Amino acid sequence: MLQKTFFTAALLVAMIPIGTAGTISKGAWSPSACGTEPEVPVVNQDSVETYNQSITTINEWQQKANAYNACVINEANADNAVIAKAATEGQNKFRAVVEKIKSATDAAKAKLDSK
Repeated sequence: MLQKTFFTAALLVAMIPIGTAGTISKGAWSPSACGTEPEVPVVNQDSVETYNQSITTINEWQQKANAYNACVINEANADNAVIAKAATEGQNKFRAVVEKIKSATDAAKAKLDSK
C-alpha cells in the first residue's frame, strides 16, 4: 500500500511542473497556477428570457468551476507530495546521523571498556 501511495504521489508531482506550488499566507493555502476562481453566477428571474440566459451562464460557469477545482486538487496533491517527500528525506537523514553517532559511541565505549 505504501509503495502504491508513493508511486501515486510521485506521479502527481511529475504531472505538475516545478514552480507551481501553492502559497500559504496566514494559515490559508491557495493555488498559484489555477488562475482565479470563476465568479458564481446569479439566477435572474425577471423573465423567461433572462432566466434562460442565467441557465446558459450557470452551465458555462460549471465547466470553468470544474476545471478550476480539478486544478486546485492537482496542485494541492502535488504540494502535499513534495512536502511529504521532503519530510521523509529529512527524517531519513536524521535517522542516519543518529545511527552514525550511536555506532561511534558504541565503538568508543567498547574500546574504552577493553582497556
